[in-house]
Amino acid sequence: MSLSRASSGPVGVIGAGLGGLSAACTLAARGHKVVLFDKNPWLGGKAAVHSDQGYRFDMGPTILTVPSVLERIFAEAGERMSDHLDLRRIDPQWRCFFEDGSVLDLDQDPRQMAARLRQYSPQSEKGYGDFLAMSENLHEVSKKFFFWRSVQDIGDTLDFRKNFDIKTLKDVLSLRMGSTVAREIRKRVPDPRVAQMLDHFVQYVGSSPYLAPAVLSSIGHMQTQEGVWYPIGGTRAVPEALTALAERLGVDIRPDTGIARIVREHDGRDAPVTGVVTEAGETVSLRAVVSNMDSVRTYRELIGGEADRRFTGRKSREAACSGVVLYLGLDRAYEHLAHHDFVFSRDPKEEFDYIYHKGEPAPDPTCYIAAPARTEAAVAPPGGDALYILVHAPYLRPHHDWSQMLPAYRRVIFDKLARTAGLTDLESRIRTERVLTPADIHERYRVLDGAIYGLASHGRFMGAFKPGNRSREVPGLYLAGGAAHPGPGMPMVMMSGWIAADALDTDARSNSGSAVATGSRFGRKRSAGTPASQPALVRQGS
Repeated sequence: MSLSRASSGPVGVIGAGLGGLSAACTLAARGHKVVLFDKNPWLGGKAAVHSDQGYRFDMGPTILTVPSVLERIFAEAGERMSDHLDLRRIDPQWRCFFEDGSVLDLDQDPRQMAARLRQYSPQSEKGYGDFLAMSENLHEVSKKFFFWRSVQDIGDTLDFRKNFDIKTLKDVLSLRMGSTVAREIRKRVPDPRVAQMLDHFVQYVGSSPYLAPAVLSSIGHMQTQEGVWYPIGGTRAVPEALTALAERLGVDIRPDTGIARIVREHDGRDAPVTGVVTEAGETVSLRAVVSNMDSVRTYRELIGGEADRRFTGRKSREAACSGVVLYLGLDRAYEHLAHHDFVFSRDPKEEFDYIYHKGEPAPDPTCYIAAPARTEAAVAPPGGDALYILVHAPYLRPHHDWSQMLPAYRRVIFDKLARTAGLTDLESRIRTERVLTPADIHERYRVLDGAIYGLASHGRFMGAFKPGNRSREVPGLYLAGGAAHPGPGMPMVMMSGWIAADALDTDARSNSGSAVATGSRFGRKRSAGTPASQPALVRQGS
């Protein structure tokens, strides 16, 4: 199949979430004609906004880490992210509330955090340092073999015949394959409260630390290294900035345009993508397609046939967790809350067993609270507060009826917040409330079984692997988003969009025989698969 960049035909991107926007911007910056489709009237996917009575809420992701990923996407177009986004550093990164009444802040500076632990839990100070050292090493290995390239399994990361040497063997052994995040943390940190705090780095990927592979401990160093950031305007400002970039690059943006199916020449193994059919019945001819829709639902609902059977047969894939989200506009502020807060469960093993094994809501859940008025007062009227409260819940099972389950579980959440976080009068302070359940999330975002984070990262050996960004089943199909490599979380989803775009562009370049066949706006010539130089971190507001 040829994806020649010299062709005048466009490429398509299905879904204008963060992954789809990143893919569209990268492709357009490299000279491709791009058509971006989204079934919703807004762009940004889960990174939407809800406003009511003077309160403003980010509806989806609320924590921005690893801003260098976003910088790279703007750099593709020769622009600086800092010219379009005002980022404010959040430190402490989290405030943790425990059932015993104690409170612990997570500081970005490891030395400051070590000093804090010296007072809070002296026996955990050294273990925390050991954890960060392990996390840093795992991150370095991940950068070498895992990031910024299309990866589906270990064969995509290592060529055992060409480059397997002692150093590579050392890197492989350092991945601690066969171990889990929880095991590695508890080998080093004896205090269960500190261990529970460190466990929650893997909540960015919606998975249990008792089931997630040890390599995901690298998230801790990624957050420590680059920090936690808040864009003024909320995380909604990120898709808005990417949408504006796409418009400047000439992307043909089509909101309110759902896709019914991806068209191929035939259903055979080597049949390439030729376009899409919209839900309105329009056929749009395309040279290739990046799907930012959930990867499992892409194959099941848009492809079907033998390709779907091959994809499904490659590996058993389970949805990550879902959640119940409360958006509460209050007539008062709780000064003891930080910008980001975790109100921890009394027993993490029980909590994760309910969510991931029993498939039922946890009786004593961890509650995440975002209180962005600490950083941007404009999110609430004077004297008020706009709280985003997320409680992880199992992905949808056939017997789940959240219209019946929500009232009782809402009571569980409010009781937990009163008992452990001191929000004793919370319910009486509500002036506006909106709720999303797993059923709402499933319908609103076209995800798998209501999963917020795509596919679960479970499995001690191969749990970190997701479907690759270059489809093995369908020529001309590329995957982006939380259910594709490298997985969920704002930076990883944006990286997945870049990787999908880079793979498509690399294939087009190799087939056209010219690195500049489309006359890319910025005239950059790269060897196949080589990313644009990563820019130095620009100065951001703090």
